[in-house]
Amino acid sequence: MKGLIQRVSHACVSVAGEEVGAIDKGVLLLLGIEKGDSRQSADKLLHKVLNYRIFPDEEDRMNLSLLNTGGGLLVVSQFTLVADTRKGMRPGFSKGASPEQGEQLYRYFADEATKRLSRVATGRFGANMQILLENDGPVTFLLEASPEE
Repeated sequence: MKGLIQRVSHACVSVAGEEVGAIDKGVLLLLGIEKGDSRQSADKLLHKVLNYRIFPDEEDRMNLSLLNTGGGLLVVSQFTLVADTRKGMRPGFSKGASPEQGEQLYRYFADEATKRLSRVATGRFGANMQILLENDGPVTFLLEASPEE
């Protein structure tokens, strides 16, 4: 399971012109789910997302996490994160989870996040989405978690 996190001042996601999720200061998470991922993978990645220290402290050092700051989390499914781009000029998606497994783990991830944070918003799984964000920094990290870790 892969998560591309971006520290944002604000972010929103829309489907067909309708805003379906938005946050102010916090983290935009683009979530990629691979074959073999499980609830255990989701739990490990969620722990990393919530505790990764990417927010500035009083000395402007990245020492605070999303849990420390009480910011929002916007979770958007992004199957292209798990694409194989090593060969050729077209991405391969054979590593990606099936749509059924992907949606199940995406919903599980969002539900678990909601239990730990007061502000969680989501996109719409499988939809063509438009995301507007103001990346703060910019600060962007690729996090990964697997059941074997």
